Amino acid sequence: MSPEEINEEPNISGLSGRYAKALIELADDADLLDKVKSDLEKIKEMIIMNDDLTRLIRSPVISREDQSNVFQELLRLTSVTELTRNFISVVALNRRLFVILDIIDDYFAILAGRRGELSADVTSAVVLSEIQQMKLLEILQSSVQGKISLNLKVDTNLLGGLIIKMGSRMIDSSLQTKLQQLKLAMRGIG
Repeated sequence: MSPEEINEEPNISGLSGRYAKALIELADDADLLDKVKSDLEKIKEMIIMNDDLTRLIRSPVISREDQSNVFQELLRLTSVTELTRNFISVVALNRRLFVILDIIDDYFAILAGRRGELSADVTSAVVLSEIQQMKLLEILQSSVQGKISLNLKVDTNLLGGLIIKMGSRMIDSSLQTKLQQLKLAMRGIG
């Protein structure tokens, strides 16, 4: 990919995109872009690692006030910025916590675009070690121009291998996909 293919700001739209754009503008005005990014990384990890928290943000039964109060208490314990706490409160009170992970990913994508970085979404069956992450980053860096940041996700359904998305490119070397392709090929034989 050439530098021209790396958009200054990616084409982010939809509900999560609107919230992410609002947050990035607020963070930029307060000169807190990196601090908010760090806050959002903590929040994302907290949600992914806690099934009860995931259920809380997806539940239509729990009131918006209760969702907001739980999040505010958790955020107070993790010492995030006041801007991030207020933003999460607004998201909760507007009953939009169900898209918080998408908002976070959109924030990361917009920030990377503004910095001329290319974001690579990497989904693996297991958590990648530091060495594996560095090797992957090295391989990806050799194929594109510009700085690359990795957004790592784990999906145990993949069984093995990786799915990598960079811009409009996607590389799917997951075992799950290979098995599906083999299953389709076997149907064609019989």
